[in-house]
Amino acid sequence: MASVPPLRTADQARTGRTVRAGRGISLRIEGRSLLVCLGLLAALAGVVTLSLTTGDYPISVPDVVRTLLGQGSRADGFIVLGLRLPRVVTGLLVGLALGMAGAVFQLVTRNPLGSPDVIGFTSGAVTGALVVLLVIGGGGSQTAFGALIGGGVTAVAVYLLSSRGGVQGYRLILVGIGVTAVLQAVNDYLLTRSRVEDAQQAQVWITGSLNGRGWEQATPLGLGLAVLIPLALLSSRSLTMLDLGDDASRALGVDVGRTRSTVLVVATAMTALAAMAAGPIAFVALAAPQVARRMTRAVGSGLVAAGLTGALMVLVSDFVAQRLFAPTQLPVGVVTGAVGGLYLAWLLATQWRRGRG
Repeated sequence: MASVPPLRTADQARTGRTVRAGRGISLRIEGRSLLVCLGLLAALAGVVTLSLTTGDYPISVPDVVRTLLGQGSRADGFIVLGLRLPRVVTGLLVGLALGMAGAVFQLVTRNPLGSPDVIGFTSGAVTGALVVLLVIGGGGSQTAFGALIGGGVTAVAVYLLSSRGGVQGYRLILVGIGVTAVLQAVNDYLLTRSRVEDAQQAQVWITGSLNGRGWEQATPLGLGLAVLIPLALLSSRSLTMLDLGDDASRALGVDVGRTRSTVLVVATAMTALAAMAAGPIAFVALAAPQVARRMTRAVGSGLVAAGLTGALMVLVSDFVAQRLFAPTQLPVGVVTGAVGGLYLAWLLATQWRRGRG
């Protein structure tokens, strides 16, 4: 006997549809969110095409396609497969990770300022990398591992310091701001006590850059996200419930403590992997989820839209950074920092006006 599809309200019929993905599993698809995601994918395709075809050695789109299919010339293969494609893939994955991680943090804290940049996890990754670079004297792969460890240790410290009586969003942010201040002081001390050459090298990494990134950065990042992104998406329904408040979430059957701990671990790992691959690229995790939410106007986690928005922000910023003062290539963090700083000022002003209103 055929199953009867679930009833839908008039509002649901206008805004989206429910799709059964299997026995006991259903997916809610919002029409506007789907269109926004498709638009972001189209924009990403355009930016990727521009990034692969333009530069000091221009290559036409047909030649890029032939190269990707293994039929291009040796010179085109070196430029596209050896230099441009790994940089693009790294930037796309870093933006995807930061956008989704920022959305998780903002939903858990129920605050638009709840991002790894503000809470201190990014500063922890910087501290770990600086210890390896300036104290131990490690190389590139060791620096990346140090950033991973530093971000993870900072996340554990912030969580433990803010977990008394249950983790609350405002407490997590306040503790994170304090930890960020302490770590920033440690980072400044390490830089001032190091040799000028080492400090310059470290400063480039601290800014966040995709310059010189290859498959050795893109591959581990992709493998890590292949595990973390499904975990985050599986938690998206519980995240949506958390946005309603702890009491409402418990009433709906959500284990608040376990869900919050799980998604924070996943988001922290995403942030640390992104920092490991490209350094601490500023403001993407803060701005991408808010921009995505304003475009979709959807109630819920919006992880996919936030991730795609973050990927687009990083790739566009890197494209601008490469060509704004060509032939000099700026670190991508310079562009995201400038744009993100303006966005943060606007966000704070908006929040202040709402509080006054």
